[in-house]
Amino acid sequence: MALVHSDVPDLPLVSKGKVRDIYALPSSPEHLLFVASDRISAYDVILNNGIPAKGKLLTQISLFWFRKLAHITPNHFVTADVDAMPEGVRKYKDQLDGRAMLVKKAKVVPLEAIVRGYISGSAWAEYKKSGTVHTDQGAHDENISAEQAAALVGQDLYDRISRAAIALYKTAADYAATRGVILADTKFEFGLIPGADGKDELILVDELLTPDSSRYWPADSYKPGGPQPSFDKQYLRDWLVSKGFKKGLESGPSGKEGQGWTIDEDVVEGTKKRYEEVVRLLVE
Repeated sequence: MALVHSDVPDLPLVSKGKVRDIYALPSSPEHLLFVASDRISAYDVILNNGIPAKGKLLTQISLFWFRKLAHITPNHFVTADVDAMPEGVRKYKDQLDGRAMLVKKAKVVPLEAIVRGYISGSAWAEYKKSGTVHTDQGAHDENISAEQAAALVGQDLYDRISRAAIALYKTAADYAATRGVILADTKFEFGLIPGADGKDELILVDELLTPDSSRYWPADSYKPGGPQPSFDKQYLRDWLVSKGFKKGLESGPSGKEGQGWTIDEDVVEGTKKRYEEVVRLLVE
């Protein structure tokens, strides 16, 4: 069964995202609890049913990359061992084991840094239309230029984020290539915590290099100039479109059968296999 909604009533729920539920820890106020559910979204819409074990697979991938890239940029990860977490978490071990992370609380930078090694999807559409490929996102996933991003967060912080994002991408892409995988693009999120020198320290937050935040392609089937087989959610997106999905018709009386969109079981299984394949190729 998929865990679509976590249930940790002893802890205050801070936010509920497309995939992650974030809880405060009254006994450890400098930390947060991140719980990766099995929810899945496409085109910014959360589907009715989830992908069994998806949250555990995402957590496994993020943990791998947090550890592998920590020498480039520190991150918010503290532990994924539920037994090492506060009592308010440990009592829910059966539910949380494998999908929960204790993380440092940080001031999130309001910018998603996107790094592309290959142009595809919306970036390719933008490039064909205007000859530009903007690499950062503003509010509501709005594409903005580097100049706009620097104006939003300040030039110094933007430069720090830019250098870190490119170094992270290059290192990850080089490793993925040794495993027969192309990391076409990815997005990073950053936060600030007080540093030992009194200055804000830049750290990675949220997930890292998962199929939800990245495009992974099998290298042996790559052919320039067209769509690529992928290990990300494109498979699910293509199925939705084939079933008549359009933005604005995702739920409510105009949605599929008036009940939003439910993924067919064979597509659930196909999506799960793609996440499992990323783990097999990159992590194991």
